Amino acid sequence: MSRSYESIDPKVIDDDMLKVAVGEQGPQEEAGQLAKQEGILFKDVLSLQLDFQNILRIDNLWQFENLQKLQLNNNIIERIEGLENLIHLVWLDLSFNNIETIEGLDTLVNLEDLSLSNNRISKMDSLDALVKLQVLSLGNNQISNIMNILYLRRFTDLRTLTLSGNPVAEAEEYKMFIYAYLPDLVYLDFRRIDEQAKEMAKMKHQYSIDELKHREAQMQARLEDQKLQQEKLAQHKLAFVEHLDGPFLFNSMYSEDVEGNKLSYLPGVGELLETYKDKFVVICLNIFEYGLKQQEKRKAELDTFNECMQEAIQENQEKGKLKVAKFEEKHLLNLNAIREETELPNIEKKLTECSDDINDLFNMLMTLEMQLVEQLEEAINIFERNITDLVGLFIENVQSLMAQCRDLENHHHEKLLEIAINTLEKILKGEMDEDLPDDVRALFVDKDTTVNAVGASHDIHLLKIDNREDELVTGINSWCAHLLDKIHKDEIMRNRKRVKEINQYIDHMQSELDNLECGDIIDI
Repeated sequence: MSRSYESIDPKVIDDDMLKVAVGEQGPQEEAGQLAKQEGILFKDVLSLQLDFQNILRIDNLWQFENLQKLQLNNNIIERIEGLENLIHLVWLDLSFNNIETIEGLDTLVNLEDLSLSNNRISKMDSLDALVKLQVLSLGNNQISNIMNILYLRRFTDLRTLTLSGNPVAEAEEYKMFIYAYLPDLVYLDFRRIDEQAKEMAKMKHQYSIDELKHREAQMQARLEDQKLQQEKLAQHKLAFVEHLDGPFLFNSMYSEDVEGNKLSYLPGVGELLETYKDKFVVICLNIFEYGLKQQEKRKAELDTFNECMQEAIQENQEKGKLKVAKFEEKHLLNLNAIREETELPNIEKKLTECSDDINDLFNMLMTLEMQLVEQLEEAINIFERNITDLVGLFIENVQSLMAQCRDLENHHHEKLLEIAINTLEKILKGEMDEDLPDDVRALFVDKDTTVNAVGASHDIHLLKIDNREDELVTGINSWCAHLLDKIHKDEIMRNRKRVKEINQYIDHMQSELDNLECGDIIDI
């Protein structure tokens, strides 16, 4: 049964509750002690038990980024929320609460065992992301529609299901329906499913199952096709030539062109449009194919640059490691010698030598870093010139092809205007044999009206072409600028991080030496 909180004090999960829970549940010699300290880090906690806490709202669990098992049963929770960061969760118990809707589980892709029994849930849905789900407990809820069980067919790993205590479990065909439509299920309502009963259910529902499988196959094919189309579109967008692999741009010119659509009824315009469209689409396809090839060149240039950068950094790091290793070998011997030395002058001399060695190491590491900075800066400058040249060439050639689109539009405009003027003359002379719709005839009351209609159509077409060109040029220029800016910023951050590492290491070595110096001098 779901729980009432009329006579209890509702709570929200806060840091104090979490510290107590971790402290009580963890090993007393380790996690238990850590839990008592202020500012505890919860990232290493794998299992958390928060049952019977009168929790009304789930919150503050984002800190448990590696949590695998979570118990929130026997509370008064009304909504599934605050779990989005628990992406490693495998086991989740939300039974005996007041939950009405399944939600908030979209990021829990590793969840295998989910218990929502003894709540107020009336529909099984919003579980799509749980692709690894093996155990689902929904007993004692309010699920009544037996067809809702078909939703569970998508969970191919589901082996254990509990629905007893729901209105649906009272249906005459309940078990046979589940046996037939969830053939991979092993346990239903705490009992192992008999293979013979499963086979009988399959035979009884065979026709309906075959129809369902056919529909599912069609749906799966559509989903796969949509996914493929989305992936292709994403690739086309990376090349800045999306929707240029067909008549999309041409059709868009007429989608808002009221006058142009009216003029298409004129004799001879249909053939003129077909010729215009064919030539226009060919140019768009040329832009599209050229764009994809240029994207491959830009990708290859970027990949080569990244490889060169990583090789240079790795080579420099290896040199630094060798120098540090040689230093530490010598430094350890010197420290041992100082500890064994009894004469103060000799100690001071060796301490000075150690200090000089530390300074020499610092200078060597910083020199290596300066050399790397210069090397990487040169590589960045070369890449910047190459990628800028590639982008510039791409823009230049695309603009040339777009100019061909405008030339086609201008030529089409001249021919259309010629046909429109001839039509006007025929109408005015009463020599027009073809019947035209009234809204088309309204364009031919006088020459100004006709010319303006043709001109308006022409302006819309040119604007569409100009906008698509501007979109492409702006897009690739923005991409290039952001890429180069990121590369420069990443190099600055890398350099700062490396200099900080060197300084911290040198400071540690010097501090160690200073402590040794004080201790030995005092002893003497």
